[in-house]
Amino acid sequence: MTLLLSVLEQGLIYAILALGVYITFKILDFPDMSVDSSFPLGAAVTALMIAGGCSPLLTLPVSLLAGAAAGALTGFIHVRLKVRDLLAGIIVMTALYSVNLHIAGRANVQLFSFNTIFKNDWISSLPTGIQPYAPVLILAAITLVVKLLMDAYLATRSGFLLRATGDNPTLVATLAQDSGKVKILGLMIANALVSLSGCIMCQYQRYFDISMGTGTLVLAVASVIVGTQLLRGLRFLRATTAVILGSILYKGCVALALSLGLSPFDLKLVTAALLLLIIVFGGTRKKVKLHA
Repeated sequence: MTLLLSVLEQGLIYAILALGVYITFKILDFPDMSVDSSFPLGAAVTALMIAGGCSPLLTLPVSLLAGAAAGALTGFIHVRLKVRDLLAGIIVMTALYSVNLHIAGRANVQLFSFNTIFKNDWISSLPTGIQPYAPVLILAAITLVVKLLMDAYLATRSGFLLRATGDNPTLVATLAQDSGKVKILGLMIANALVSLSGCIMCQYQRYFDISMGTGTLVLAVASVIVGTQLLRGLRFLRATTAVILGSILYKGCVALALSLGLSPFDLKLVTAALLLLIIVFGGTRKKVKLHA
């Protein structure tokens, strides 16, 4: 039960990250490398605010705004300064490393003696039998709100333009819309969600570390691919729901592999192999369907 709760908790935290990467990876077709620094950006802001006596709840919207600012910078460099998408993300990722250090004040900040959204007086007042399940219920509520808001936005005119920008920028131009502005907006939303995920992870593990963003892009892409490829046959599922389930499935597979004796040293190798198999299998199945 403890292992299951841990998988669900971490899966839901990273699901918010995966929803952000879904926008850049699937919708905009933008290789946003800044994700690896936007994630700890939210954590750095959270550590600064909580250590300074601010309410843990207040860190959520502030982290969203910080991530949106990072996404706007990536978009500005790419769209206005005409820098290639990959390079724009790398530039912002590199710059944010120093920014995160300045915000947090040091490379590691511990928050064990402070209240968080998962440990506070209200949680302590709950019945003893409910307290172990409080974190997963809180995370499920936050993730559900993010998913519903994202679904609602994608159903708006702005959301349709965002999807059109990734699929056919020429169509957006024919509608007298600036595809560059739409792309910047998409990057802002994506990095805001990534930063929010970092904020929640910081409160969940009760510390900030400058290296906590390393590999988050790969993890998020894995979650997106697992969800959108393995669950594509379930047509009644929205893409956002598939991404959330993909994140939980991915974390479940990792936990299962570690419990069966897989060395943590081999985890990245297994992840790469799993991604390759899913991509190749998905691509092969698509080709077979087209020729049928």
